[in-house]
Amino acid sequence: MIKKINLTHSFIFFIIINLFIFLNLIFSNFSITPFGCLLLILLIGVTHGSLDHLKGKKLLSHYNISNTFYFYIAYIFIASLIIILWLIFPAQLLIIFLIVAAYHFGKEDTQFLIPYTSYTNQLLFILKGSLIIFAPLYFNFAETIELFKLLLIENENFYTLLGKLEELKIFLIGVSLSSLACLYLFLKNYEINKVTIFIDYTSILLVNFYFSPLVAFTVYFCFLHSIRHIVNLIFELDKDNFLNGAKLFIIKSIPLTVLTGLLALLSLYFINFKVIFDDAIIKVIFIGLASLTFPHILLEYLLEKNEKQKT
Repeated sequence: MIKKINLTHSFIFFIIINLFIFLNLIFSNFSITPFGCLLLILLIGVTHGSLDHLKGKKLLSHYNISNTFYFYIAYIFIASLIIILWLIFPAQLLIIFLIVAAYHFGKEDTQFLIPYTSYTNQLLFILKGSLIIFAPLYFNFAETIELFKLLLIENENFYTLLGKLEELKIFLIGVSLSSLACLYLFLKNYEINKVTIFIDYTSILLVNFYFSPLVAFTVYFCFLHSIRHIVNLIFELDKDNFLNGAKLFIIKSIPLTVLTGLLALLSLYFINFKVIFDDAIIKVIFIGLASLTFPHILLEYLLEKNEKQKT
């Protein structure tokens, strides 16, 4: 059931991408503003992690801990630590974030089709998910570099290295390796639902070719990755009644979504005193997402590890 829903979702996403591209070709200024990207990420993107507090309770139960206060403290501590470390070591944190994000995107966008227990599959997930990283660097290198500079990265050696990698066609090689990983995952134990892999692959290439790195990431993160994860959460809440599961998800996701949104807008308000508005938005989006991604992925990992041990 979930495979068919995700296949339909990928097909709809592909159609929307092509419609978006068509409008962009007809109306040259048709795109999403940075503030529009922020709103989409806060309303849709962040929402896919808005049930982490429920997963936190589940994780604590594995350790016989009933007080959820410990989970909130640990989650906030990790998120805050990532922000502090980013301010001190921005280039290093960016590289780590990109690697972790590649694995996270590859795994969560594919695990409903393929078990990820083997090390080979985990490597393939990293390669598949790295398309999100390599595509903007290959198609829009200069714009991606400008985006990195807005993330407090002032180390010229970092950009010199990226320039050399671009000259050596490393980003094209990265896109090619991701393509081969998608092909292998598609052919291994073939079934028709695996067409999802290639539909997603094509959509990601198209959106990165025609749009800026910020818009391309926002469209992918919100309308493909996050919605797919939200669908999985809905099934976890009620596997027999999708509409009821969706209703439960909306109710349960509101508290953390609203809280995250308020913190993001508050951060934007204070950062805007020092830099121009659009630059402040980019800082809030990517540094904020990094601070949420690390505890989110750690929580998912610990839950999976404990559930495997129980089985």
